[in-house]
Amino acid sequence: MKDIKVLGPGCKRCDTTVDMMKAEAAKLGIDVKIEKITDYAEIAKYGIASTPGIVVDGKVVHAGGLPKATAIGAWLKG
Repeated sequence: MKDIKVLGPGCKRCDTTVDMMKAEAAKLGIDVKIEKITDYAEIAKYGIASTPGIVVDGKVVHAGGLPKATAIGAWLKG
């Protein structure tokens, strides 16, 4: 199971990112646990300056703007 954290204040882009992650995981048949992190102090620990940020299995893979579906697939498979 992949452990995913979506970092951001809870804005529409952050919600869309969560939905994109869930959809791509379902498409690929990969089990995921997705956690939304909205606390700025916690976000800062990951060194994210722009949101949404995405952390997969403890590694920051994306920051700022909506990710591309192809990139999400690569992160989930990796």
